[in-house]
Amino acid sequence: MESLSKRRLVVVSGRCHPELTRDIADRLGVELTEANVREFANGEIHCRFDESIRGAHVFIVQTHGSPVNSALMEQLIMIDAAKRASARSITAVIPCYAYARQDRKSTGREPITAKLVADMLQTAGADRVLSVDFHSGQIQGFFDIPVDHLVAAPVIEEYLKQHADPSNLVVVAPDAGRVKVAERYATHLGCELALVHKTRPHGTTNVAEARHIVGGVDGRHCVVVDDMIDTAGTIVAACDLLKANGAEDIWVMATHAVFSPPAVERLFNAPISRVVVTDTLPLSPDRRFEKLEILSVAGIVANAISAIFEDSSVSDIFGGENLL
Repeated sequence: MESLSKRRLVVVSGRCHPELTRDIADRLGVELTEANVREFANGEIHCRFDESIRGAHVFIVQTHGSPVNSALMEQLIMIDAAKRASARSITAVIPCYAYARQDRKSTGREPITAKLVADMLQTAGADRVLSVDFHSGQIQGFFDIPVDHLVAAPVIEEYLKQHADPSNLVVVAPDAGRVKVAERYATHLGCELALVHKTRPHGTTNVAEARHIVGGVDGRHCVVVDDMIDTAGTIVAACDLLKANGAEDIWVMATHAVFSPPAVERLFNAPISRVVVTDTLPLSPDRRFEKLEILSVAGIVANAISAIFEDSSVSDIFGGENLL
């Protein structure tokens, strides 16, 4: 059996979000291993590790940010390279998992692309997957390898404890799918819970209609919590409805800041005083604005990597509350 003293931890970064990977490596106290990722003239991706990783426990960090398909393919190639370089284990660290919203068939003749991505990662050679705030818990069941699901709740809750008054706070779920998560926030913070009833017109994407509010929000400080903000249509519709129902102050908090156009414009003009997101995805200067605050998940990811490397429990980091 391999002793802990003889193990070697290797952290490798993709090109999508190297700043986050450097932060994770710093917290782990290790140097990043260079993968020398480059592209041929026709766009094909190639990588070659700078040093031997034979027998090492390799953690390949690549968030699936824009352009999503390139980021995903790059990680698959890096995993394949690590497998062929005789790594002892390969963990795909994916702060934001691509195609997570395509996790079921909502109508006929559609793919389940989240499952396809899981199959591709396993075929490439990943032995384990570590990700933050899946869109739905069922994605874990798409894998036949261990999946460590992390949640950004600890950093978001800590922010709220420092900046909000729980006596006047209401945590708002923007749709029925996020009620369980919002309820967990409300329980930890000792505040009330509300729900926005939302519908999507049949056959549309990135379109949401907020119908009504379940719960008391009049004169209250409302915090809308979600897993991601893409075009911000859902969030802004919910916030407009909260304002119409008398909400005094509205904050929006989410893990993944996708911010596809026209998200920034919508959020800037919406009745929202703060937008708080994490750094699971890189945000270029043109997608930053005055109301925006960014929290780091590097500590959570680093703690999980350390637990995996030491064969200890990842769930214990979150008190067993890291499931959706």
